[in-house]
Amino acid sequence: MTAAVVLARIQFAVTAGFHFLFPPLTIGMAWVIVFLMFRWMRHGDPLSERIARFWVKLFAISFAIGVATGITLEFEFGTNWSQYSRFVGDIFGAPLAAEGVFAFFMESTFVGVLLFGWNRVSRRTMFVASLMTAVGATMSAFWIIVANSWMQTPTAYEIVGGRAELTDFWAAIFNPSTLPRYTHTVVASLATGAFFMMGISAWYLYKNRHTEVAGPSFAVALIFAFVASVLQPGTGHWHAVQVARTQPEKLAAIEGLFTTRTAAPLLAFGIPDVERREVDLAIELPGALSRMAFGDANAEVKGLDAFPRSEWPPVTPVFWSFHLMVWIGSFMLLLTTLGVWFLFRGTVARRRWFLLLAMLSLPLPTIANQLGWITAEVGRQPWIVYGLMKTAEAASVSVPAWQVAVSLVFFTVLYAALGILWLVLLVREIAHGPAAAAAQPRA
Repeated sequence: MTAAVVLARIQFAVTAGFHFLFPPLTIGMAWVIVFLMFRWMRHGDPLSERIARFWVKLFAISFAIGVATGITLEFEFGTNWSQYSRFVGDIFGAPLAAEGVFAFFMESTFVGVLLFGWNRVSRRTMFVASLMTAVGATMSAFWIIVANSWMQTPTAYEIVGGRAELTDFWAAIFNPSTLPRYTHTVVASLATGAFFMMGISAWYLYKNRHTEVAGPSFAVALIFAFVASVLQPGTGHWHAVQVARTQPEKLAAIEGLFTTRTAAPLLAFGIPDVERREVDLAIELPGALSRMAFGDANAEVKGLDAFPRSEWPPVTPVFWSFHLMVWIGSFMLLLTTLGVWFLFRGTVARRRWFLLLAMLSLPLPTIANQLGWITAEVGRQPWIVYGLMKTAEAASVSVPAWQVAVSLVFFTVLYAALGILWLVLLVREIAHGPAAAAAQPRA
């Protein structure tokens, strides 16, 4: 693999990884805000308005940074990955265009209403704006997942003149991995937004500040976080079953399964050794992987030995990213279950250790999201389009390594600056608190 390809891969990983901090956060926050706006629409009390306005401000900051960091990704396909764009442009361009036309414009328009409509339009209109913002954000995620899922499980195409051409639009949209991956991502987004709001509310309660706003916010966010944490294992299982059937070498790398086996075990813990093709310190659940993947504890599961060594995914990062994601998800489920128990007993605000734990857990869904995408994207390697085109074949042939290196440095510095700006704006608004946000002069 040439230096230009390696640098292009690093650049896309940096820009996509940083951008992916924001869509799950804003999608999740948007749906919690819909509930808060509905409550304000129904009751019209000043407290409900203060709660909703505060979270809309934090949402808008994250949304703006997310938009700024996402624009470059589509251009990178043309600059750094022109061979890929030439090969799949007929298919890949359609969902990206749909995302812009049907989702992003709608989301952006109604975000404007949420920001500038206070005291200018009715409560019902503000609620509808929040709902359309959430729908637009969720639709945007759908089209992006469609494009990426086709790369994972390509279907409804034919190769004509060295290019993949679309044969059935709807079959390509609903390829085998679209719905499992989309559902898993949306639930993860809901957890991300809810944990973000829960962590900030917990900080206010821990510091005994703005408790009249933080208390209801914490309760609502905790319930949303609990529901998302409960749903996530089920959506993850659905996705894992799909991977077992359509990308078996990815499943083998995820589980460190070097040898094809019947009654294949599920690893609770282990340390894969790729050179020896063994897993050290393995803690196994006999037959569980076969049952999970194929519904039969004695079913055969393909190991990495069933595939050419040149087509193995990088086993170590795929294995660890997946298992760390699962462990984080398990902790999130335990934490929110305990929190809901305390909430319904009316003791959650008095348990300072739990509030501290909720604060510290704020970034966990974001970390799990990054680990999940590492599992998905690195697990697809060496393919950029699974089974059709390898990543090494997809890079631009006319862009030298030094130009990619210069742009990589530029984007790294720029994104670091945007990340700092995001944190500064968030910290400033959180320090001001909801009371400051509600004290603006009325129109």
